[in-house]
Amino acid sequence: MELKVLFLVFHGFSAHNGISKKIFGQVKGLRECGAEVKLCYYEVLDSGHRAWIVDGEIIADLGKGPWAKSRKRWDFRGLTAYVSSERFDLIYMRSYHNSSPFLIKAVRKFRQTGAKVVMEIPTYPYDQEYIRLIDKIMQVPDRFFRKAMASVLDGIVTFTEEDEIFGAKTIKISNGIDLDELPLRVKKTHDEYEIHLLGVAEIHFWHGFDRVIKGLGIYYKGNPTCKVFFNIVGNLSGAREQNEIFSAIEAAGVQEYVFLHGALWGKKLDLMFDQADFAIGSLARHRSGITFIRTLKTREYAARGIPFMYSEIDSDFEDKPYILKAKPDESPIDIKQIVSYCSSVNWEPLSIRNDVYELSWRNQMKKVIDHFNLS
Repeated sequence: MELKVLFLVFHGFSAHNGISKKIFGQVKGLRECGAEVKLCYYEVLDSGHRAWIVDGEIIADLGKGPWAKSRKRWDFRGLTAYVSSERFDLIYMRSYHNSSPFLIKAVRKFRQTGAKVVMEIPTYPYDQEYIRLIDKIMQVPDRFFRKAMASVLDGIVTFTEEDEIFGAKTIKISNGIDLDELPLRVKKTHDEYEIHLLGVAEIHFWHGFDRVIKGLGIYYKGNPTCKVFFNIVGNLSGAREQNEIFSAIEAAGVQEYVFLHGALWGKKLDLMFDQADFAIGSLARHRSGITFIRTLKTREYAARGIPFMYSEIDSDFEDKPYILKAKPDESPIDIKQIVSYCSSVNWEPLSIRNDVYELSWRNQMKKVIDHFNLS
């Protein structure tokens, strides 16, 4: 009998958004495991109506206007009715930091149908991510009810090394990759006295790209052996990030070596990888209180076949020869170390990509299925 899974998220999608691509990859991975998967999400329609949708079909229209907007947080009757009628084996929810008595009640009803219910918490801990007062206020219900939420789940899926989160047992997996969606980079030749660094992200303060910029300032004030350029691809997520990046560039005096390209995708993004020699992952997870994490971006770097640097602890990559580790602190990045590494090691992209096949979404989602002996 085919395993039946509902993958539930509390937001809509954007074609070029990294989170959206991740979710599509997870759904594809479940299907590659032989499961029948229904993707359920919340979306604001062109008409202004707010609705719960399953694979393009509206299962609950919440109406339009402020009242409809509020119903997202407390009216899950459409979801519970749908789950009751479809009879799923597994319900996989992606946390939106939205624990509440209403969602707890819905999960209880989900489980009454016989389904196993798990919630993925993409980043943990996450309280430090909320900077603005209004965001902290909006998060109060989650802080108050998340332990109760955890108590009604069959498990919490995590990318950390935590055995328990909010009192619930965890199911440990890695962020996965969809190799079909990530082309292998084709290294372009450029001046041998140039090294091109690349950082790709929706840029938050925990990415720590300012550490690279400060390091470039120190590097160019010394005796640089070659030109080093830093290409940043992605939108700056807020005022804090804009201030950190632009003030660091000005203070370091590296305006001619740092380039902000904004968000890129498709062939334009592929070209950035082809021209790059070395990639920059997260360099400041310590700013949000995180030590252990398996980030999606480092896996995408590996899948494309480019060596990279990061500062957190990631058990999938710690001993790999194609990575450099930065200290988890505020010190400027040692650009000379990167130059020396790039000058002495010439990685073939395919050799790096071949090393991460085990991190496919199929293999990672199978861990969840196997945890409950559902296969």
